[in-house]
Amino acid sequence: MVMNEDIKYPQLEKIGAPFGQATRRGPLRVGDRVQITDPKGRLHTVTLVPGGMFQCSRGTIRHDEIIGKPEAITFVDGDKEFHIVRPLLHDYVMSMPRGAAIVYPKDAAQIITYGDIFPGARVLEAGVGSGALSMSLLNAVGVEGSLHSIERREEFATIAQGNVDLWFGGRHPAWQVSVGDFNDVANSLEPESIDRVVLDMLAPWECIEAAERVLAPGGLLLCYVATVTQLSRLNEDLVASLRFSKPQAWESFMRGWHLDGLAVRPDHRMVAHTGFLITSRKVARESFPQTRQGRPAKAAEGLAGQWNDEDGWEANQKLNPVVSERKIRRSVREVTTKAATWLEGE
Repeated sequence: MVMNEDIKYPQLEKIGAPFGQATRRGPLRVGDRVQITDPKGRLHTVTLVPGGMFQCSRGTIRHDEIIGKPEAITFVDGDKEFHIVRPLLHDYVMSMPRGAAIVYPKDAAQIITYGDIFPGARVLEAGVGSGALSMSLLNAVGVEGSLHSIERREEFATIAQGNVDLWFGGRHPAWQVSVGDFNDVANSLEPESIDRVVLDMLAPWECIEAAERVLAPGGLLLCYVATVTQLSRLNEDLVASLRFSKPQAWESFMRGWHLDGLAVRPDHRMVAHTGFLITSRKVARESFPQTRQGRPAKAAEGLAGQWNDEDGWEANQKLNPVVSERKIRRSVREVTTKAATWLEGE
């Protein structure tokens, strides 16, 4: 198991001001990330540096012309107008370098609400990926809480740390990252010392025992899974463990609307299925889960435990995307280059 302080990425070691000095208020400064909306509505994310220049097919903006100006200005280049603001978190997440697939903002928002991630909460996260969910969790727990993120692959942990540090302007004091297996890390923690466990991984049912050990009574386990087969097996194993309340599961779709005068209609494209969320509460060890009244449908008889067939599960792993090593190397290179550029502007 490797802790976050042992992960080395030189371009990011001195990134930004100490946490708390970075701010997203006030006039635009050297080193700020800004989001430029061109006349066609396309979004461009740029880091402001002295002597820098933004160019697109619609016009040109010299960084020096907007450094020191207030946020949310409209810059005019000839007959072209560009709107300039600091990006919101969901803008940053959707454009940052990625190793693994990210948890989409619509799902992160529901994880924060339905997972009841509160200021001061002690949260254990596994499957940090590219750091998208970690940022939302850190915003929710604040400096009074703690977030311990676990990632099996060091390359993904490096990408996530770079993305999160760039967003906060330094290492968040509530954040700790470990490279290793969830079960190993969780079993090294004090029993019943965690309020919430959030799992984003291929086989979360393998972590039920360790999650139960580390969760406080009434603590919540929340899992993000991509396929129906994963959802089904996780539900069956949670029920069979006799340590968690009846699981609840759902998915969400988000459809934007086109607004242009009287032409008000749904967008032609939408963010549809991204994953399933499933939650369950830990039952006190001296008690047992509630037994619900009701009989299963006849069609479901004999299905209990069918996902214990590992051969059957192996056949479904192909439904989960595999990130190529080439893409990972590109994302590591991109995030370290962005950090180096940011530092040169300091």
